[in-house]
Amino acid sequence: MSQWVDFRVLKQGLSIEQVLASYRVPLERIGHNQLRGHCPLPTHRSERSQESFSVDTAKNVWACHSASCCMLRQGRVGGNALDLVALLEGCSIRDAALRLQDGWCGWRAGFEVCQYQRASKGSAGSSHPDPLPRLTFSLRLDWHPYLEQRAVHPSTAAWFGVGYYADSGFLRRRLVFPIHDSEGQLVAYAGRSIDGSAPRYLFPPGFRKSQVVFNLHRAVGEAAPCAIVVEGFFDCLRVHQAGYRNVVALMGASLSEVQEKVLLARFQQLVLMLDGDAAGRRASQQLAARLWGKVSLFILEIPSGRQPDQLSSKEIERILDSTRGAPGA
Repeated sequence: MSQWVDFRVLKQGLSIEQVLASYRVPLERIGHNQLRGHCPLPTHRSERSQESFSVDTAKNVWACHSASCCMLRQGRVGGNALDLVALLEGCSIRDAALRLQDGWCGWRAGFEVCQYQRASKGSAGSSHPDPLPRLTFSLRLDWHPYLEQRAVHPSTAAWFGVGYYADSGFLRRRLVFPIHDSEGQLVAYAGRSIDGSAPRYLFPPGFRKSQVVFNLHRAVGEAAPCAIVVEGFFDCLRVHQAGYRNVVALMGASLSEVQEKVLLARFQQLVLMLDGDAAGRRASQQLAARLWGKVSLFILEIPSGRQPDQLSSKEIERILDSTRGAPGA
């Protein structure tokens, strides 16, 4: 029996901009809803026709105005996102739809982006946002030597589910971090560049990291009254690796209202272990002023210019040992 395809749902949920990002097609934004650049289609063979590919993100349609490219596509100027995938993969519309619908090669990660966009509408800036949509798929991630370069042990990577993503999709060839909500449900993947390409960190369009505290569900599971608060993913991995499993990360140097609310609801004490650079120390001072009187608080001083993930386990232990017996720690 042939598999049923919901073309309507695919066309509504599949964003051309996300498809192009997944294939790493560089386009220039020339207007609020307009993108333009070189045509990525295999039917485009003209060397003289430059900047012939355009996208209208509001209408979710694309077009290539190169005469030779159109001719090879039976005179069709453009189409929708599903047409684009079929052309890029050299397959039929139905085969493209099946691959997308079945989560082929991580494409589900791109398709599910529409859930974030719908969930975030009407809740922007609210301290009581709608629950983040939970992902119904998982990516296959592998060990990568870059993790060893960052002094992350295989057991630590396995515990957090971190690994390298080699398949197609917007996270392709990045180190990927699974992100969970406070109940431990998978809600997003974030990708870290390992070859120097920008941006360094890539989140799904529409996903707002201010609604989540990284590793919160595991830290809460430790049943500790205190949480160690760091900035980034690698900081969290390295502090955990040093033996402190009650560590969480803000995924940045700022604390949103949502993050503050979930932390204060679950912990009696907070230890701020932000970066030792000017930005990190400034953020520590701002958070201390904001949290003073709301929770028992202790602020750690990281060596100047360094980050927790750049410290050895012994250095982390020595710094955290300074909080023992301290007021509010």
